[in-house]
Amino acid sequence: MITAFDEMHAADGAVRDNYRSYAEWLQSMPGDVTARKREEADLLFHRIGITFAVYGEDAGTERLIPFDIVPRIIAAQEWRRIEAGLKQRVQALNAFLHDIYHGQEILRAGRIPAEQVLGNSQFRKEMMGVDVAGQIYAHVAGIDLVRAGKGEYYVLEDNLRTPSGVSYMLEDRRMMMRLFPELFARQAVAPVEHYPDLLLSTLRTLSPPAEGDPNVVLLTPGQYNSAYFEHAFLAQQMGIELVEGNDLFVRDDTVFMRTTHGPRKVDVIYRRLDDDFLDPLAFRKDSMLGVPGLFNAYRAGRVTLANAVGTGIADDKAMYIHVPEMIRFYCGEEPILSNVPTWELRKSEDMRYVLDHLPELVVKEVHGSGGYGMLVGPTASKDEIRLFREKIVAGPEKYIAQPTLSLSTCPIFVEQGIAPRHIDLRPFVLSGTEVSMVPGGLTRVALKEGSLVVNSSQGGGTKDTWVLQD
Repeated sequence: MITAFDEMHAADGAVRDNYRSYAEWLQSMPGDVTARKREEADLLFHRIGITFAVYGEDAGTERLIPFDIVPRIIAAQEWRRIEAGLKQRVQALNAFLHDIYHGQEILRAGRIPAEQVLGNSQFRKEMMGVDVAGQIYAHVAGIDLVRAGKGEYYVLEDNLRTPSGVSYMLEDRRMMMRLFPELFARQAVAPVEHYPDLLLSTLRTLSPPAEGDPNVVLLTPGQYNSAYFEHAFLAQQMGIELVEGNDLFVRDDTVFMRTTHGPRKVDVIYRRLDDDFLDPLAFRKDSMLGVPGLFNAYRAGRVTLANAVGTGIADDKAMYIHVPEMIRFYCGEEPILSNVPTWELRKSEDMRYVLDHLPELVVKEVHGSGGYGMLVGPTASKDEIRLFREKIVAGPEKYIAQPTLSLSTCPIFVEQGIAPRHIDLRPFVLSGTEVSMVPGGLTRVALKEGSLVVNSSQGGGTKDTWVLQD
């Protein structure tokens, strides 16, 4: 059995340097005080309405995301390497997206199989030759990181379409500062609360020419979307309008917003709506969520969409395998952060190995997200493994497989006291005229003992992420 890396304690049980100040404070805190603070946090989250919709639940459309009051603490030097690796990766992904919709040099060079890109359902032929502002496609990227047994970081996946979770990062910090202000006086924790300002500034830098400040709006599918809380929260924090498709219209390849004072031109749309639903004239004809004519306005350069149409090809799990090669091709550098070793089941040799070792591996759908459509071999039943084997044999190109990493652990509060649980990290990288990010990200935690699934949609929780300043 692989031993998980303990983020708070070394192998000899000693508290790691980055947790020392917190551990001293925790030891001095009476148990009834921490219990009371946990209850206060739950009450506040209910009052604020920090929820996440879980599709298919009979009990209701929304539930509270569990929040743990033990922070995840990252040393400054450690963060600098993570930050450099993330910026390098996102720059390469944006270069790849521009390339495949223009010259396709990486395909002509044979560095990535052309059929994997051009035959992929996430490749948007409609974007061929379309010039986007600043050649930036993924303005907001959520890159999932995990830490393995020796403490080394791996990129688990890239989220470039409509990455979610940043509102929980911000609310977790706000909650910790409210509950434990004394902790922030004990050590210098890098701030994250300026993220909405940084996001708005990034979006404005890529606006088409506008009179005065560019008009930025956030396009949401509506209140029944799983991340609607985040859509409303971010729009409020940025001071921009939260709109649905029927709030916008297109005239003369220009997008306008309906207001009580008449039409107002829209320059940038931060869209939290999938490509298929953006414009019924260009994509799905049955979409009631989008804006007719929006894609023509976008192609004409009269409006910026963030993220760009067609980014899904770069966060497809079949493309994930090739990101290290993208970094070498476009940046001329070796990757700072490594991928998790991955088998491509479209390759017969890889498929044979995976089928022989299913109980040991994690298998994922290449288009899957949210923890759905995956098999965690070590925790799956014989029937689940048998059924998944049949799916793989029927369509091997739809899957990848990876070793079962023992994700690092961080303590959380449980009924019996404090116990370790597995965690991951989703930092958010913003790309405009420059690449920027706030220190830290969203730490997701598997609340069930032994579970490796941290997704909120699968019952995971969150905790505040502290990056210590020098």
